[in-house]
Amino acid sequence: MTTVLGLDMGGSRTRARLVRNRNIQTEAVGAGTNITAVGLPEVRRRLAGVLNELGNPGVDACCAGAAGTEDARARGELERLLTELLPGARVEVVHDSRLVLAAANLVSGLALIAGTGSVAYGRSQRGEEARAGGWGWLLGDEGGGAWLVREALRALLRRVDDGDRNGPLGVALMAAAGVSDPLALAAQLHGSREPEQWAALADAVFRAAAEDPGAQAIIEQGADSLADLAIRVAKRLGEPGPVVLAGGLLLHQPLLERAVRARLSAHGLAAIRLDDEPVAGAVQIASRLLTSAMGPETTP
Repeated sequence: MTTVLGLDMGGSRTRARLVRNRNIQTEAVGAGTNITAVGLPEVRRRLAGVLNELGNPGVDACCAGAAGTEDARARGELERLLTELLPGARVEVVHDSRLVLAAANLVSGLALIAGTGSVAYGRSQRGEEARAGGWGWLLGDEGGGAWLVREALRALLRRVDDGDRNGPLGVALMAAAGVSDPLALAAQLHGSREPEQWAALADAVFRAAAEDPGAQAIIEQGADSLADLAIRVAKRLGEPGPVVLAGGLLLHQPLLERAVRARLSAHGLAAIRLDDEPVAGAVQIASRLLTSAMGPETTP
């Protein structure tokens, strides 16, 4: 009997799936565990809570697809933490973008993810790997939820500077945040230290788009940036796709998805939606740790 644990450690939430002999035993959802956003002590606390919800099981192998692990040091810290929390288990930490192709049962192709942040990942038929974006909300993550809200707030504050009305975009943002003044909104978000707190307001930008050209322009710019990530990876690898679309923002905002699909299609790239949760990819990779003579997969 073998037990494996898959973890999808994103910026907004952490999903865990426990599988015994290929049968899903239980699942749990917790707060986001992006190590670069919240730090190792908070990741430890949140992961311990998720494992407690699972019943603190003994596992043979665990794969964690984790946001914020572009840096080898952060990846190593997470591997050591999981080894401590899961004694006796084989552990591998990969960037969370790696989970999408595995969850889609694809050996090669492209993954485009837009949730709190954004990133593209690809694997060619020759086994070559490449990634674009995913540099965090302070440096990039264009087209992701936190970026959309930041750009919308900047547009709103420019309206304040020009003496213009808030417009539908301002009304929607302030209603979502529970404030009645643009400067109060700015103060509230300045005090929000985690990117998912910004991304939580992204739906307001989409609600305003039909009536507010500024909101529509921000969404179009985000779609440009997201498509560009996938196009860059496709060119580097010479990989024709398909592009697997994933992430809460991209899959749950039809306006953004349609815009991204149109841009990908113009470059000859077909897009498909991820049907399963990315955590399913983590389970697959964890299972390979036990069955593959080659051992853990390498991280690009």
